Amino acid sequence: MLLPRARVGVWAAAAKVAQRRHRVDDAGRSQSPAAQSARAALYVHWPYCEKRCSYCNFNKYIPRGVEEAAVRRCLVTEARTLLWLSGVQRVESVFFGGGTPSLASPQTVAAVLEAVAQATHLPADSEVTLEANPTSAPASRLAAFGAAGVNRLSIGLQSLEDTELRLLGRTHSARDALQTLAEARRLFPGRVSVDLMLGLPAQQVRPWLRQLEELLRRCDDHVSLYQLSLERGTALFTQVQQGALPAPDPELAAEMYQEGRAVLREAGFRQYEVSNFARNGALSTHNWTYWQCGQYIGVGPGAHGRFMPQGAGGLVREARIQTLEPDNWMKEVMLFGHGTRKRLPLGELELLEEVLAMGLRTDVGITHQHWQQFEPQLTLWDVLGTSAEVDALLEQGLLLLDHRGLRCSWEGLAVLDSLLLTLLPQLQEAWQQKTPAPVPGVPAFQDSIPVMKYSASATGVPGTVLGTQRGIRPVP
Repeated sequence: MLLPRARVGVWAAAAKVAQRRHRVDDAGRSQSPAAQSARAALYVHWPYCEKRCSYCNFNKYIPRGVEEAAVRRCLVTEARTLLWLSGVQRVESVFFGGGTPSLASPQTVAAVLEAVAQATHLPADSEVTLEANPTSAPASRLAAFGAAGVNRLSIGLQSLEDTELRLLGRTHSARDALQTLAEARRLFPGRVSVDLMLGLPAQQVRPWLRQLEELLRRCDDHVSLYQLSLERGTALFTQVQQGALPAPDPELAAEMYQEGRAVLREAGFRQYEVSNFARNGALSTHNWTYWQCGQYIGVGPGAHGRFMPQGAGGLVREARIQTLEPDNWMKEVMLFGHGTRKRLPLGELELLEEVLAMGLRTDVGITHQHWQQFEPQLTLWDVLGTSAEVDALLEQGLLLLDHRGLRCSWEGLAVLDSLLLTLLPQLQEAWQQKTPAPVPGVPAFQDSIPVMKYSASATGVPGTVLGTQRGIRPVP
């Protein structure tokens, strides 16, 4: 199903307007609890790839053939069902990730966006991002995605050295990457993000910095720096384990990160999150929702979500995971309207731990107002203000706790993991002092509940409860 011409025109115009907007200009301002529960971001997972990269352990599959029309129908059905279950009145952003979603047809992207716009309010200037690999994104295809409603691209360049790209198992060359980047910038000016990896086996600081400097001569207004993580079960992990490749040097990786963020700052980029840098206000609205612990709905095989199922009478935010394997996921969607495999209610302390850990990833940190939306009784001062360990971090200039709230300094942002080793136990201790001990004989809140399946009508609106399914994974 293609979007009607009028709808395509609206979306194309909205994308051009969005290019001139600072979509996160209210960063640091908190919404009311009612506004938070009425809004969500939407993540759509396309699980298929041309080949598996040597470092990747994401939920992806290399099929002999994909029945895209069937997958499209299931994505549309599940989006409708989960939007209904969530009860959200407004979707702030849509992110097509994977896998390699640029392998999907623009028709599939258009169909999902049309379904979302019919099920809830999708503003004309909502950020709609598509992850793209250079080999699956020629200019004509990128233009077609733009016509379908995409107004932002995230391109997985990863490296500008062909030897490193071969090591990573990428299917593109450095020349391919730069050509795709140039075409993307022409079609989506000011709305193109690029990824660059660091900490590869045998990688050295100076050559990597030259890559970054070359990228800065070619890139748009958003750059993400990601350190390689060797994941068990990947080809790269096996090669390092067997001695075929040297293990990445964590000290060199730390130096690359520190040098790289300094180069980006000098080039006018704001480090608004641990791994993400933007200039001219080109922050990612979608990812900002994650870091602010907003609601998000995950659609597609293995997708994750966090939302309160208000449409089904739910009063507690849940972590939800969709069935991993695409064929099984499709069967469940066709039977029940969605493929949710596991639901995990989030307790109040668990949610506060996420607010702390995710919020401190940003340069804004956690404002007092934002914290109070999740915890109206314990203030940040109550949690951290009397701790000698936190005082030491404040004295070292790694943290700031003042009238604005809690945030990392420039130096602290680079060592956030170590700071959380102090901050999270402080939160847990303060929470225990606030919370009464459980009453004997009263059952504690369960940490998991059965998944309730719903039938779906032809319009995708859930019908009657059919039964439950046993429980059994975050995606970008």
